[in-house]
Amino acid sequence: LPGGRRPYVRAPLPPRPATVRYDREEEALYLDEGRISPVPPEAWDHETGGMRVLEQWLAARTAPAPAGTLAALRPSAWPQQWTSELLELITVLALLAELRPQVAEIEVTDPVTTAELTAAGVLPVPERAHRPASVLDHQEEGPAGQFTLL
Repeated sequence: LPGGRRPYVRAPLPPRPATVRYDREEEALYLDEGRISPVPPEAWDHETGGMRVLEQWLAARTAPAPAGTLAALRPSAWPQQWTSELLELITVLALLAELRPQVAEIEVTDPVTTAELTAAGVLPVPERAHRPASVLDHQEEGPAGQFTLL
């Protein structure tokens, strides 16, 4: 990020964080006693679908999952990979915030129409795209016409 504002882990993240807190003045994200900074307010406030992206990402990894569900199958402690993903996500959201003024200036002068998508064969969506993929949908190929399953 410009100006040396790359987010770093400033205090080690706990094995299983119970609380998440953001401090705007410090531009710091706290997971219990763990600390990541700088986290620009624009990255923390970034919303998609009316929900804050960072809050949702963290909630999916820190909130207790109902026992007996697939959501309950996750690491018993915070893995290093999650820390790397979190730092990458903060960086991407900060970079997106920098692009927001440029995106606001973009004016679509020639939008793609439904008629053009239909003429190009994109619409209507083929019925096979509404079903799960199957090896039976593929044309036979390979030596002697067999389909290779790996």
